[in-house]
Amino acid sequence: MRELLKKLKIDYLLVNSTNECLVEYSELSENARYKLTGFSGSTGDALITSDKIYLFVDGRYHIQAEQEAKRGITVVKLQLGQSQDKEIRKLIDKNKILGIAAKKVSQARLESFKGFNVKLLDVDPINNYTEPHSDKYYKVSTKPRKFKTKDTVLVTNLEEVSYLTGYRDFSKEFSSKIWAKLLVKDDDYILFTDNKACEDYLKLYDKEIVVDKNTISAYDYSLIKKPKHKPSKIKELKSKKTQSELKSYKKAFEMTDKAMMGIRDYINSKNNLSEYAIAARLKEEFALAGAKGLSFKSIVAINQNSALAHYSKSSKNVKLKDGDLVLIDCGAYFEDGLATDITRVFVKGEPSELQKEVYTMVLKAFLKAFKSEAKTGYQLDKIAHRVLDDKIDGFNFSHGLGHGIGINVHEAPPALNQSKIAKTTIENGMCFTIEPGLYNPEYFGIRLENSCYKKGGKIYSFAKMGYEGKLINYDILTKQEKEWLKDFKVL
Repeated sequence: MRELLKKLKIDYLLVNSTNECLVEYSELSENARYKLTGFSGSTGDALITSDKIYLFVDGRYHIQAEQEAKRGITVVKLQLGQSQDKEIRKLIDKNKILGIAAKKVSQARLESFKGFNVKLLDVDPINNYTEPHSDKYYKVSTKPRKFKTKDTVLVTNLEEVSYLTGYRDFSKEFSSKIWAKLLVKDDDYILFTDNKACEDYLKLYDKEIVVDKNTISAYDYSLIKKPKHKPSKIKELKSKKTQSELKSYKKAFEMTDKAMMGIRDYINSKNNLSEYAIAARLKEEFALAGAKGLSFKSIVAINQNSALAHYSKSSKNVKLKDGDLVLIDCGAYFEDGLATDITRVFVKGEPSELQKEVYTMVLKAFLKAFKSEAKTGYQLDKIAHRVLDDKIDGFNFSHGLGHGIGINVHEAPPALNQSKIAKTTIENGMCFTIEPGLYNPEYFGIRLENSCYKKGGKIYSFAKMGYEGKLINYDILTKQEKEWLKDFKVL
């Protein structure tokens, strides 16, 4: 790595987890951070210095990063509310040169390093491989809303391009997005399915182009002669689902519930099942329910593995025996390309008292948040953390309460955590998850997740999949919570 820094004439190198489209779930073959460190999580970047390689991970990935990171990697475990880039900036001498791949960093993130000596690299020196993408798109039945603007706007966020065009592409795993860029000009759409064609157009266009610095790469931004930044209005538009989209989502979750019930029956009817076997059968259950593909890699985690919030190994060697817990976090894309997301925990045989206590406390946190009249995701997150924080010795709630859902399984707004964006009001039509959890790496983790939507100022659940009656300790529930639980099936 020292030789590489010397060759590039830089002192540090930021190694991103994103690909050139800045998507959250990039293929591992495109993920430079994975190639460098061996860590397979969806987020978290690395920094190469003259003597160390640092890997930055949030609370969901602390244990996974320890297990996966290559020898010699220094894992920086970020706590709730702690900024990755703030910690990176602490490690950098402003008088030295930081190298960043121009196509794998947003313009806004680049500008957060203002005052530092940054050298933009045209090519990612760790991994410059780009997966080929299909240009055979599928037209969805939900009618996209017209984006009206007097500006000439370049849209580079793939979810927003997919949303405005009404096209989806199911050729890639864990995605329904089309891989294209869109220029909105004089009420016309110019769709670029080829990056080179878009770059050539931008180099020649000599009028003002409006962009969102949060989603455009520093490379594309540099090609525009007269760029003007405006926060994306499309992001807000697509966050509030139409009646047609809500109807489509309800249908998609009916099928998701069906797949989830199918895997529950499979687990109960078979013995000695491995995580791998359960994950494989789950994929079949979704296909039988009509899914076009999974919305993310399913998490099937038994016992201690369930304490890893984003565990995704699905081992052939870890098998479910009597008294074991299995956590399943999964979702899929159906015909309209909207991501579903649900988490349930099952037990083989009879549960222990500790399993029941933790499960019931997590259920209490869900019910409290779900029935709350709180206006923001920030407030909802606070409610759930008050129920769970420091309540059961050794068990921690180490992540935010939830996230928005849509064309991507993670969407913002809304957000249910302690970030600035979470302080904005959750409006009618917004769709989001509520997913409290408690985790102890010596024992197990429990997370219960429902995808929800807001209508008439109230929160409703898309998922109708019930909760495990034998895992509920009713003595822990209040009278009010028992009433709330009647809205859901107890299996």
